[in-house]
Amino acid sequence: MKYVDLMIEKHPELICVKESVAKAVELIATTHKDGGKILLCGNGGSYADCEHIAGELLKGFIKKRVPEGKELKHLTEGLGEVALKLQRGICAVPLPSVSGALSAYINDVEPSLAYAQLVYAMGRPGDLLIAISTSGCAENVVNAAKCAKALGLSVISLTGESGGELLDLSDVCVRAPENTTYKIQEYHLPIYHAICLEVEDILF
Repeated sequence: MKYVDLMIEKHPELICVKESVAKAVELIATTHKDGGKILLCGNGGSYADCEHIAGELLKGFIKKRVPEGKELKHLTEGLGEVALKLQRGICAVPLPSVSGALSAYINDVEPSLAYAQLVYAMGRPGDLLIAISTSGCAENVVNAAKCAKALGLSVISLTGESGGELLDLSDVCVRAPENTTYKIQEYHLPIYHAICLEVEDILF
């Protein structure tokens, strides 16, 4: 995996996540190939990371991902030549963006279950949840992972060194080798960039 190798070349200390990153890449690619979607959740900086990751998946990252074959034919019939500006994407939903439903549920029902509610409403067996928590113990993220597993979704988590509660709830737990929040977040960026690059390379 060339992008994982490049990540490790720049950050040698991330050699410890090479195996889990490779598994995460495989799981995301398989989910997409099988028709599943990707849900993402997190708080604070991890909330922003959900948006960032979704942005790399929903459109071209470093490739153009031009539509082709029958798909291109149908698009050009509907849109004309402008269809060539569209890019093939991976269905990825950053749950923090569903702010109206989140705020309603937080106000009306139970804040710690807000992400779990969205997973329950939107998730289907064969989908995948990416749960991001530097401690691995954020209650609303942990509850989302528990709900995902109960519904038959796979779970990838991005955490700090311990993995926290998410470690045992995840099919793949990518544990950045740090214990301080901002340092974990600084590692999460190259980790998920490498994951998204590898997934794009496999699928497109």
